[in-house]
Amino acid sequence: MMNHFKNKDGKVIVENLIKTIQENKDYLSKIDGEIGDGDHGINMNKGFTMCKERIEGKPLNLTDSLKALAMVLMMEIGGSMGPLYGTMFFEMSKATEGKEEIDRQVFTEMLQNSVKGIQSLGDAKVGDKTLMDTLIPAAGAFITGKESGFAAAIDEMIEAAEKGRDSTIDLVAKIGRASRLGERSRGVLDAGATSCFLLLETMGKTIKELLSEGQPA
Repeated sequence: MMNHFKNKDGKVIVENLIKTIQENKDYLSKIDGEIGDGDHGINMNKGFTMCKERIEGKPLNLTDSLKALAMVLMMEIGGSMGPLYGTMFFEMSKATEGKEEIDRQVFTEMLQNSVKGIQSLGDAKVGDKTLMDTLIPAAGAFITGKESGFAAAIDEMIEAAEKGRDSTIDLVAKIGRASRLGERSRGVLDAGATSCFLLLETMGKTIKELLSEGQPA
């Protein structure tokens, strides 16, 4: 297993993120419908599909692909998640800017930047039943585990992201539309935490594939 992959080979990460959202759009809207507007999957699918049309057939690297996704989400889809995920992917793209190789240090910066970027938009923290319940522990687990290698740290990140997502079942929403429901928001997954898990899982698995493809014979 290599300890880095090439920025120029990273477009596939964004292509796989798009596929994941397209495949899970109904599931995400169903979860969102329990305590929210029920449009999370619809909005996400709209943005990610628009990005697919923008990047298809173009020789883009990871930086450019993440930036294209960020711009569509920030500028062209409604709801609260567009700006949040747009910021997340824009901050990730900034961490890769000018880097020929993406190693565990660059990926650490991608995760740290995305947490800081989203925190700059609001004060969501772990326990508020938002995507931060997935993202913050996932980033922390990767950083803690990175000494054991890029691929091993990704496994830690995915496991922490899954636990973070599942933790939202027992939480009462403190932020957003669902917070109006108070105790009634307990007992269901948060849609943002769920989509964040799917995105981090897909990103992690695709990076592991790129690391193994780069392995010398």
